[in-house]
Amino acid sequence: MAGLLFSMKKQTKNDFTIVVKIVLVVILLSCLLPLPYGAFELIRFAALIGFGYLAYKYYKSHNEGKALVFGALALLIQPFFKLSFGRSIWNLVDVAIVIFIIYLLVKKK
Repeated sequence: MAGLLFSMKKQTKNDFTIVVKIVLVVILLSCLLPLPYGAFELIRFAALIGFGYLAYKYYKSHNEGKALVFGALALLIQPFFKLSFGRSIWNLVDVAIVIFIIYLLVKKK
């Protein structure tokens, strides 16, 4: 019984990580739409939280490479000290991040 509860708890944590990745994909793809500036700020803040969470989860699972990548993405996207790329560059960055996250979602261990 304890083993079943442990496996259910582990699966729930893994499911939440999948949900975070899917939400990140959706919000980053929404950046391709003509949104008001405030929406982009909200998206950057949400992405900072999502990337920070994923960096922490990968670090705790001893996957330092992915933890470093998601930590770097959190720093890139963070809304406090902005990097002033043009909109077309940010669109390319968003699409590249989306492709990377989708790759992680479909990749088998």
